[in-house]
Amino acid sequence: MSDDSVYHLNLVIDDLTNSIRQVANGESFETDMSLAKSEDIKLVTKKGGWHFSWRAEFKQTDREVYKLTLADEPEILQGLISLSDMDGYVYVHLAESAPINFGADKKHEGVGGNLFAYACKRSWDAGNEGFISFQAKTKLISHYEQVLGAVHNGGHNMIIYPQEALFLIKQYFKV
Repeated sequence: MSDDSVYHLNLVIDDLTNSIRQVANGESFETDMSLAKSEDIKLVTKKGGWHFSWRAEFKQTDREVYKLTLADEPEILQGLISLSDMDGYVYVHLAESAPINFGADKKHEGVGGNLFAYACKRSWDAGNEGFISFQAKTKLISHYEQVLGAVHNGGHNMIIYPQEALFLIKQYFKV
């Protein structure tokens, strides 16, 4: 993994829901995770409010980008996550809520938790007991510790261990 592809995650986990929840009325929606396609990524731009260059991320050959959508609205991205299968864990390169889901006027909450739960599930399904690792911005290290149960492992490195991973998986997925 080259140094220019190491990001420090800046995704605030607003709430751990059981899917994603509409802020206005509290209604929960069933979600789907699937591989993002080039057509999806063409719609994801900084001009459109996204913070990262997902086109560049999508082109990386050592990772895959997944999209979170509502089951009833598969054409509208709710969030994106970039993952690599490593030896014994899954590495989260990037995770971001769609612009409609952050800020004071966000439409849904629970997107960030859903994305991290998917990374844990992918690790679990691969026989890695849910272990995931990621790099966090300094200001969010304690946030990830408190909300996700992640452990700070020095520098910006964070790890989610099996017990916390299983909690997240059960929170978002029917297991």
